[in-house]
Amino acid sequence: MSSVAVLTPESFAEHRSGLKDQEITEDEAYIPTYLEAFPPLPEKGAPGEKAGEPASVWGSKIRPIKASVITQVFHVPLEERRYKDNSQFGEGEEAKVCLDIMQRTGAHIELSLAKDQGLSIMVTGKLDSVMKARKEIVARLQTQASATVAIPKEHHRFVIGKNGEKLQELELKTATKIAIPRPDDPSANIRITGTKEGIEKARHEILLISAEQDKRAVERLSLEKAFHPFIAGAYNRLVQELSQETGARISIPPPSLPKDEIVITGEKEAVALALNRIRAIYEDKKRKTTTISVEVKKSQHKYIIGPKGNTLQEILEATGVSVEMPPLDSSSETIILRGEPDKLGPALTQVYAKAKSVMVVEVTAPAWLHRFIIGKKGQNIGRITQQLPRVHIEFTDGEERISLEGPTEEVEQAQVQIQEIIKDLLVRMDYTEVIIDQRFHRHLIGKNGANINRIKEQYKVSVRIPQDSERSGLVRIEGDPKGVQLARRELIEMVQRMENERTKDLIVEQKFHRTIIGQKGEKIKEVRDKFPEVIINFPDPSQKSDIVQLRGPKNEVEKCAKFLQKIIADLIENSFSLSVPIFKQFHKNIIGKGGANIKKIREETNTKIDLPTENSNSEMIIITGKKTNCEAARERILAIQRELANIKETEVTIPAKLHNSLIGSKGCLVRSIMEDCGGVHIHFPSEGSGSDKVTIRGPAGEVEKAKKQLLQLAEEKVGGRLELEEYPEAEFAPRKCDIITICGRAEKCELAKVALLALVPITEDVEVSYELHRYIIGQKGSGIRKMMEEYEVNIWVPQPEKQLDVIKVTGLVANVERAKQGLLERVKELQAEQEDRALRSFKVTMSVDPKFHPKIIGRKGAVISQIRKDYDVSIQFPDKGEEQQVCDLIVISGYERNVEEARQAIQQLVSEWQEMVSQDVHLDPRTHARIIGARGKAIRKLMEEFKVDIRFPQPGADEPDKVTVTGLPDTVDNAIDHLLNLEEEYLLSVTETETLAAYMKPPSRPAKGFVVRDAPWNASGNKAPDMSSAEDFPTFGTGVAPKQASAWGPKKF
Repeated sequence: MSSVAVLTPESFAEHRSGLKDQEITEDEAYIPTYLEAFPPLPEKGAPGEKAGEPASVWGSKIRPIKASVITQVFHVPLEERRYKDNSQFGEGEEAKVCLDIMQRTGAHIELSLAKDQGLSIMVTGKLDSVMKARKEIVARLQTQASATVAIPKEHHRFVIGKNGEKLQELELKTATKIAIPRPDDPSANIRITGTKEGIEKARHEILLISAEQDKRAVERLSLEKAFHPFIAGAYNRLVQELSQETGARISIPPPSLPKDEIVITGEKEAVALALNRIRAIYEDKKRKTTTISVEVKKSQHKYIIGPKGNTLQEILEATGVSVEMPPLDSSSETIILRGEPDKLGPALTQVYAKAKSVMVVEVTAPAWLHRFIIGKKGQNIGRITQQLPRVHIEFTDGEERISLEGPTEEVEQAQVQIQEIIKDLLVRMDYTEVIIDQRFHRHLIGKNGANINRIKEQYKVSVRIPQDSERSGLVRIEGDPKGVQLARRELIEMVQRMENERTKDLIVEQKFHRTIIGQKGEKIKEVRDKFPEVIINFPDPSQKSDIVQLRGPKNEVEKCAKFLQKIIADLIENSFSLSVPIFKQFHKNIIGKGGANIKKIREETNTKIDLPTENSNSEMIIITGKKTNCEAARERILAIQRELANIKETEVTIPAKLHNSLIGSKGCLVRSIMEDCGGVHIHFPSEGSGSDKVTIRGPAGEVEKAKKQLLQLAEEKVGGRLELEEYPEAEFAPRKCDIITICGRAEKCELAKVALLALVPITEDVEVSYELHRYIIGQKGSGIRKMMEEYEVNIWVPQPEKQLDVIKVTGLVANVERAKQGLLERVKELQAEQEDRALRSFKVTMSVDPKFHPKIIGRKGAVISQIRKDYDVSIQFPDKGEEQQVCDLIVISGYERNVEEARQAIQQLVSEWQEMVSQDVHLDPRTHARIIGARGKAIRKLMEEFKVDIRFPQPGADEPDKVTVTGLPDTVDNAIDHLLNLEEEYLLSVTETETLAAYMKPPSRPAKGFVVRDAPWNASGNKAPDMSSAEDFPTFGTGVAPKQASAWGPKKF
């Protein structure tokens, strides 16, 4: 059961924030007694009871219990009603709006019409639902007014609150819409839209917030940087005490920042007090202090500064003197001491003591011995540093010295220990160096390091093979003297074997590869068994390559190559093929009964003969084998045809250059002659053979007819008389229409003849390498079409499979000459491009730790794109799935000079990154967003200023306050100091916002249950009743004998 409370608009604000603060505190602090909470019932007719007096405390006032469901009633005057039509009250627009609001908010709304035609609205539901419903009702049922309130621009953010929560709360509370101008808008006016009453409330609240902020102040004080340490005090204690005493926040820039401005924030009075105190300190120190300058070696400055400047703070605390150090990147060795004259002496003594407190010693040791001195995983050197933690030991690559730095006594002890280790190692260790050609290095290493690891384990030595990027052939072997010599001998033997190896490429047409390999690899297995020391590699079929690679000992490779070449020659010889046209009706006679004839021809000529199927229209019989055998088989087959029919065969000589034009497109011209002449066969020699003989075979009468038509067609193609050589059967006479007669003076006739002959097309051959043909043709023939149109000639390029180095140009003499020149110029251009491509194909492989690869690539590829653009090179990174040994290799290709410059640029970047350090700093997560700034603008500016990389934790990280700063040691320290200052500055703002939010929102009160004092079960000897007991809590209607008297009194039934 829930109670219902009726709240008037006047009491709304009070209800929203709970009871008044004073009353809430008293009610919460007060715990009622048992008798107050559960007063005894009055006795019937008790003597001495007065009629007017209450029988018990039940008549006293009981505190109300707050309801979970509230009801709010408010009134909308007639003049402010949006819908004033009362004829449809309860059914019109007002009812529809209320129904929509109820569905959206879950609150219950009742409307009623007052006598003055105003609207009374009662809203019931949970607090949040009622507040949202009221806001929507005011916006949709009541006419809206608007007003503006002007407050300082810097106070707007306090009206908005964190994530806009304050603004939302204010809008709900006042049922208004509040529009605050954007930060880039110079206007300071805030616009409020809603009812008159809501506008007044919102205006009042906004002015209160602004008034609260007016009490605060910010002061910026510029003082000489040299006096900042006196204001901050040793370890910043003085400024902290000053901040606590005045209540103001004081921000002093760190020594690394070249700023002299001190910022003081807080209440006006506190800021003024702090300002006066700081000025007083500054004036006092400026008047009393003086300075002295001393020269100290630059190498000793870091000992005076100490870790994170602690030593300087010690001197300031002990003597009150500030020590000013020159920047680390400066060559100056002058140190300035600033303080009171009588304290400068002790401070100077401490500076010299700190400078000399650390000793630096160098121990000589061969460079190759350094890693043995360090020991496996740093064991040897780790033992020394554990015993003497204040000693810093530094090894320099390539130099025969070890630097020891630290307190004098500990350095001397460490020096003795290291010298003992060196003496011991020189007795039992040795090394040797051997020059091995770099091309053998990967074979020495073996797959996944198999070879080199075996040698290391077998001889207990360490073998250092230089990286490809070093371009060095010096291999170093270190370890036990005997093992070193044995390992050296084995490496040299491996190199000698590899030097004797040879790799040879055989050019074998891909169509023969399967034949050489044989079914299931049987034939190639025989070859490998014959030459077991030779490795034979065939290319993948998808590569369409003709190169077969042989690798092994020189003599064996040569023998194997000769053996394979003999096999290939036999395959090529046996792969000769020719086609014989035989009339279809004679095919069955050539096959013979049961295939006897064709079988006999195949066996006797050792050829393969294929006939077309019966339902095929083809008359061609294909013979495959050796050339002489194929020709013999053809004669045998033609002889059978001649026996069966009156077949005549004649040969006509026609220039080979006319053959293609006589055959026509797809053989249309020659086919029309064969069909017109009763099915004769006209056979042209194969293209590229150089033969001019054309064979005509068929019935005697039809052969003559076909010959005549063929010669006539040839004359038309030449455009004049055709001089032919032919066998006796051939007869030819020029036609009158082909003869041109020129009359006139002799010299004029000669000129006319020359002019006429110039109009006769000629064909010339141009020598062009087969490899350049496809570039001359161009994409989809565009290149060659352009040349033909430009020079008005026909250009014929041989088929790719013929691999001829000739291009034919046909046309008028002048045009052919121009085309030849243009073609030769194009060839020169292509040859120059090929040379340029060869120069651009220079490659270098460099090894870079994979952890640097993302940095080299950069954000969205920015860094690598810039390098590619600057040096005009191509840079390839390994795929993520590459093996471990190649995952660190970067390949750079381009012009040799550009490649080398790009490699140096990448190497320089990697060197810089290797010098960088990473440090973690813990910053309050509430300040992260402010430090990062809108869209990361602030953090990017900070990273550019300090030249560092700053990484914030991801949401849900185990350490949400850990921020990682990466860069050079000095810049990292400066950046961290700056971040800590920002954190301190922003925390004040965050704390103020949270305090304000806590002030505006009533604190949640966890339910403590119902508590009473002086209960019967708390008395001595008593205990709380057992709720499961039938005696203490009997069932109605059941009699139970009284057990004993209890604090609850006698039981009554």
